[in-house]
Amino acid sequence: MSTAALLVIGNEILSGKVRDTNSTFLAVELRKLGVDLERIVTIPDVIETIARETRALSEAFDYVFTSGGIGPTHDDLTMDGIARAFEREIVLNQAMIDRMQRYSEKPVNDAMRKMAMIPDGAEVLDVGGLWFPVVVVENVHVFPGIPELFEKKFHSIRDRFSGVPFHLTKFYVRESESEIADVLNALLAEFPELMLGSYPKINEVDYRVLLTLESRDMAYLGRAVERLAHTLPQGVIQRIE
Repeated sequence: MSTAALLVIGNEILSGKVRDTNSTFLAVELRKLGVDLERIVTIPDVIETIARETRALSEAFDYVFTSGGIGPTHDDLTMDGIARAFEREIVLNQAMIDRMQRYSEKPVNDAMRKMAMIPDGAEVLDVGGLWFPVVVVENVHVFPGIPELFEKKFHSIRDRFSGVPFHLTKFYVRESESEIADVLNALLAEFPELMLGSYPKINEVDYRVLLTLESRDMAYLGRAVERLAHTLPQGVIQRIE
């Protein structure tokens, strides 16, 4: 199965000034595609740190995504860090300059040119409607930190990423975890490949625990769902989705 990691870059994330929503978005979207997001790492705007973490994740996972640090200001160091990770020079990409000129009503200035400085040999993926492309260096896909742009750009290239998607069934249960723990343990003993999640809820009126059952094998999931439905105490299931 394909694996992935996300490298979130930005002092603003670590200081709490900006809330990271790209991690949640990417986790959901990759799961739909059947790609396992196995690691999320958040680091400051430091070139050496970006380089070290990029290289390590690139070697460990099939796909790496970065979020943040590709703007025109002094703390936008992602491209420099990725270039150092793969021992590449930073060069001006003329195609990006040309796109800037087509999309901007003003002449290209130094700040805009900084955004067109990318690692030598990087792949540049067009994203329709946006002047700034997705830059890919080996298996590292460079995304902006702004959630609206991150999401739009990911959707524009999502077909590049594929795996075997998960199938999901949810049980909404009126009993507490302690009351159904034995049933859940027995279910996992019978279905060891099942991904079973149990999430207590405090403020819900209709149920106390949300159970999630997941598998890439729909038939296997179906058997596990049927077993759980028959082994939970009578009357505790609020609903199944």
